[in-house]
Amino acid sequence: MGFAKYQEDIVSRFVGDAAVKATKKTAAPPNSSGSTKTNQNEQRTKKMSSLKKYAVSSPRPLPVIILADSSGSMAENGKIEALNAAMKDMLSTFAKESRIRAEIQVGLINFGGKAEMHLPLVAAQSVSGLIELKADGVTPMGAAFELARQLLEDKDRIPSRSYRPILILISDGQPTDDWEVPFKSLCSSERAQKATRIAMAIGPDADEAMLKEFANDAEAPIFKAHNARDIHRFFRAVTMSVTVRTASQNPDQTSTFVVPPPDDDSLDLDF
Repeated sequence: MGFAKYQEDIVSRFVGDAAVKATKKTAAPPNSSGSTKTNQNEQRTKKMSSLKKYAVSSPRPLPVIILADSSGSMAENGKIEALNAAMKDMLSTFAKESRIRAEIQVGLINFGGKAEMHLPLVAAQSVSGLIELKADGVTPMGAAFELARQLLEDKDRIPSRSYRPILILISDGQPTDDWEVPFKSLCSSERAQKATRIAMAIGPDADEAMLKEFANDAEAPIFKAHNARDIHRFFRAVTMSVTVRTASQNPDQTSTFVVPPPDDDSLDLDF
């Protein structure tokens, strides 16, 4: 082999080795930034999946808590029957409402003879059977206030993600127990202060002064029911107000209370 050919082989090998080294330098090693970017993209994909799961999670609860007088005087002139029928209609409407943003949950505390949680706070569409209150006994409203306060402050039953609760107080008479302290405790409770509180006085013997103090909705300071038909009208107003909130972009900023006009029906008994 001649000298010229020898030189050509040497140059060719040198160039080839240099090209191989350059290729190795530019190629990404297994733990290089290229691999890191791939990992970051995978992490982003996982985060997006997590966000999507969160976005389609269950709707936020909207608690509606009724404090209903079921004392003996409610047996007069069809008041307890009208109350039961009105609550039945309200629950039926709530159960049909869309649950995209808010799930209406209903609880019922009745006070007649004793105060008790007649219906635990549950989703309206899951209520089985019908609320049937019986009118009997005295009016332990203070005990009902204490039950309501305990329910509001129970973060297991009303989690922090819930919308502002709605408290509805209905009575046709005067409290017969020591109600002042429980009443003040309820109204001063942080969660009760944020809740929308609505009251209805049934008949001329209801303690309107206390009911007005209970209510904190400027659009509905107190509703007066003079006959059974008015009880239905009141609950239709509550139903409309709650369903408007569930359809709102921000249920916590919607508190319109609309009282339907009187209508002609057979429930027109005077109390």
